[in-house]
Amino acid sequence: MPQLRIEQPHGDDALRDWQRVHNEIIPTAVLSLDDVRERAGRNHLEVAYLGDDAVGCTTVRPPEGDEATATVIARVLPAHRGRGFGAQLYERGLGAARGMGAGVVETVVLASNEAGLRFAERHGFVEVERYVLPGDTIPFVTLRLP
Repeated sequence: MPQLRIEQPHGDDALRDWQRVHNEIIPTAVLSLDDVRERAGRNHLEVAYLGDDAVGCTTVRPPEGDEATATVIARVLPAHRGRGFGAQLYERGLGAARGMGAGVVETVVLASNEAGLRFAERHGFVEVERYVLPGDTIPFVTLRLP
């Protein structure tokens, strides 16, 4: 399997790589570069590269609430799925969440992303909620590790 290089995005070029992956996988919630900069200030973001090409990204939202719930989201572009990259990103994200003190781990997947839902379920997540953002028609699915 080709070796991924996974790193935190520093600078606008790397933030644009994270943005491009996110926006391709979540077309119902497109983010501007300013949005991504703001997220990078409050969440742990990483970009996965195969050579010089961004092929995936992660978001880890720090733990919050009484249960110290963290959210770990791994995204891999469709052309690069099925090669174990999602598992590598997920394991790194899970490790980051645990390192931040997470007691509970959730993920969020766009309902139309059937591959993403199957991935989450294969990794032990179970659905706990569906919600639709204002103006959208496709729900997001929140899943939790039991």
